[in-house]
Amino acid sequence: MHCCSIGAFLTTLLFAAASFAQAPPPPPPKAVTGNVSIGFALTNGNKDTSTFNASYEVTHDPKTKNVVKSSGLFLRGQSDGQRTAEQFALAGRDEYTVSKRAFAFGELRYLHDKFKEISYLLSPTAGVGYRFVDTAATVLSTSAGVGGAWEKNPGRDVRASGAVTAEEKLSRKLSPTATATQSISALWKTTDFGDALYTFGAGIAVSIVSQAQLKVEMLDTYKNQPPNQAVKKNDVAILMGVVYKF
Repeated sequence: MHCCSIGAFLTTLLFAAASFAQAPPPPPPKAVTGNVSIGFALTNGNKDTSTFNASYEVTHDPKTKNVVKSSGLFLRGQSDGQRTAEQFALAGRDEYTVSKRAFAFGELRYLHDKFKEISYLLSPTAGVGYRFVDTAATVLSTSAGVGGAWEKNPGRDVRASGAVTAEEKLSRKLSPTATATQSISALWKTTDFGDALYTFGAGIAVSIVSQAQLKVEMLDTYKNQPPNQAVKKNDVAILMGVVYKF
C-alpha cells in the first residue's frame, strides 16, 4: 500500500509538471488591425526639395460576416519654395460576406488633388466582389459597383453623375519578412464614360522589427479628361516610409 501511495503521488506530480510545461493558448485574434506609415525626404543643393507622405489602413473584423475597412493617404511636395504635389484621399468600405468567397459592399471615396485641379471628387458606391484566393500567404480579390460621383473643380460648379467602379487587389507574402502588394481601381462617370479616373499602385514592405516595416510604393493616378488642357493626365509618385503595424 505504501508503494502504491508513492507511485500515485509521483504520477500526480508528473501530470502537474506537464500541465505547467504546456505553452499557454494563443491570444484571440484582434478585432481591429491596421498600420500607419510616415515618410519624409529632403534634398539641398542646386534645388531645395521636400516631400512628405502619410497613410493609414484600419480593418475592423470581429470574425463575423461583416468587415469594415478605412484607408487614407496624404502627399505633399515642394521644390524651391513652390508646391509641386498636394493629394489627399480617403476611403471607407463595409463588406458583408455572402458566401465563402463572395461579398457585398458599400463604399465612400473622397479625393482632393490640387495639381489635377480636383478640389474634391466624392463617390459613394455599392456592389459585389469575389475573393479568388484567400490564404495566409496570398489574397486576390476583385469588386465592381455602381453609385454616384460629385466633382468640384476650381472656377466650375459641382458636376454630378452616376458612376461605375471596378477594383482589383493582390497581396502576396514573399517571405516571412517581405510582402508585395498591387492594386488597380477605376471610376467611370455614366454621363461620359470617357471621363474616368484610374489608379494603379504597387509596393513592397520589409520587416525591420516585429511591428515595423520599411515600405516603397509606386502610385500612378490617371485622369482621362482633366478639367484644364494644361493639366497633365498622368501623375506618378514614389512613396517611401516607415510603417508601424498594430
